[in-house]
Parts: sequence; C-alpha cells; structure tokens
Amino acid sequence: MTVDNVKKIIEFIGDDPKRPGLKDTPDRVVKMWKEIFRGYDEKNKPKITTFDNGTDGIVYDQMICDTGNFYSHCEHHMVPFFGKYWFAYIPATKGKILGLSKVARIVDFHAAKLQVQERLVHDVVEDLYDALHISKASWNKPLAMGLVIEAEHLCKTMRGAKKKGKMRTVHLRGTFKTDAAARAEFMDWVNRND
Repeated sequence: MTVDNVKKIIEFIGDDPKRPGLKDTPDRVVKMWKEIFRGYDEKNKPKITTFDNGTDGIVYDQMICDTGNFYSHCEHHMVPFFGKYWFAYIPATKGKILGLSKVARIVDFHAAKLQVQERLVHDVVEDLYDALHISKASWNKPLAMGLVIEAEHLCKTMRGAKKKGKMRTVHLRGTFKTDAAARAEFMDWVNRND
C-alpha cells in the first residue's frame, strides 16, 4: 500500500488529502496497516513454546484455560470486529503443555488480517493443536481443545442492518467435541467468565 493509494481513497470518499487535517494521514494509514495487518507476513507468526507435561514435577490432566481480547477486520467490508476469546485444552499426561502467552499471540497473529470469525477460530485451534501433537502419535495428542470467540462486527453495527449484537463461534477437538460432559464443563466455564 502506498501513500498515493490512501490519497485516492480520501478523494474517493469526498475529502481533500491536501487539507491541513489530512496532510499526514496517508503516511499514518500506511504505517497503521503494516501493524494491524501483520498476520500476512509469516515471519511475524509467533513460535509456539511447549513443555513436556510433568517436567516441573506435576503431571497435569485437567482443563488449562485462558481468556483475552482481540481485534480483527472483516474481509467483506474491511471494518473492525472485536471481542473476547475463551480457550481451553486438556493435555495428554505424556504429551506437551503450552506456554500460556502463546495462546494470545496466536490469536493476535491470525486476527491481524482480513478475516471471517469462523476461519479465525478454526486456524487458532489447528495451530495450537498441531504444536502439542508434534510427533503425530496418538498417545501424546491433547485430549481436548476448544476455542470460543464472541465478537461485535462493525459491518453489522454501523452499516447495513445497523444492529448491535455479537456473534459467537466455537471450534472443538477431542473430548470437548465428542463427550457431552466435557463439552458442558468447558462451555459452563466460558459462560461464567464472559
């Protein structure tokens, strides 16, 4: 994206890129887009740190959970959607556990491009699942993994329908998908922490 492209966009919407208030806007927009759309550059993809379960003397076989916020842009209208995520997994006793900050970093990486929420939730889970299931042996794969994303989409709020509301997407693997009790425990945690 060049400064000239942004100037043309400003002209297209009916303003003058030469007026004092907009003089430096094209440069700022180009710089901002490099930052908020960093997910297109694979060099920016965070390394997912994992540790052997039990290395620190504790073998963990219960839900490990994380929550956080995210910001992305709708690929249909190029306006923001943003909200909260809830992530949980159950590690294999002889498998790996995640460095917890990596969940937030992977969410942010995949959110930093034009997106649809359904792809975002899927891509995050698949990356994290693959990081824990590196040898592809069945004994070390995570027992369960799930991600819920709930977001307000400005393409719905500020244009078109002009209705405030949130969209929720869920991607489940392992026992969160196949076992009703495990899924209920995960979803109960999500609903109690929103």
